[in-house]
Amino acid sequence: MNHTIVFFEIPSDDPTKLKDFYGNLFGWRIEKVDGMDYWFVHTTSDGTGLTGGMMKRQSPQQPVLNYVGVESIDTHTHRIQQLGGSIVVPKQAVPGMGWFAVATDPDGNPFAIWQEDSQAK
Repeated sequence: MNHTIVFFEIPSDDPTKLKDFYGNLFGWRIEKVDGMDYWFVHTTSDGTGLTGGMMKRQSPQQPVLNYVGVESIDTHTHRIQQLGGSIVVPKQAVPGMGWFAVATDPDGNPFAIWQEDSQAK
């Protein structure tokens, strides 16, 4: 598996303002998810580009978060710790989609890992 960025999340104090900003700047299509304080960000009109999300900022220092695709969350959370990183948010399910965990590298930079799994509960 290529360990590439498969998703990103942009925190915002004003998601409607950022929707207009990124939509006008890059032509991104940004759609609110029904029943959630969350927006999907489509970076291409044909659906082939990287997709991301945007949500209301949870804390003043909340950074943009990139998700790297992995074949096993369990293996990679172990390796992150072996290599001097830390797990900030342990493995969690996104039901019917997959698993994620949030980590920091040895310099404290946050990132997330993502494992697709339609059986995740």
